Amino acid sequence: MKLTGALVLLGAALLLTSGGNCGICPALKEELALFLGPSVSDYMNFVSQYTNNSATLEVLETMKICADNKLTEEDRANAQILVAKIDADPLC
Repeated sequence: MKLTGALVLLGAALLLTSGGNCGICPALKEELALFLGPSVSDYMNFVSQYTNNSATLEVLETMKICADNKLTEEDRANAQILVAKIDADPLC
């Protein structure tokens, strides 16, 4: 996986975790699962629940399509493992 992609996923996961021992926000976990999944339409339907800004939605769709074109199955699996490790860490 490209370093920038890994850092974006890691940064998003770290920024959106709570200060307590609650793990990663369920909405973020679902968004990451959909982002790493195969369906652009499922991802866009999910994120459109949280914003109706057309410019934001356009950028998110472009990022999803780019990720689908660039990430290998191994990259996706590694990103999912990273999220699971962050979620399981008692300090997160």
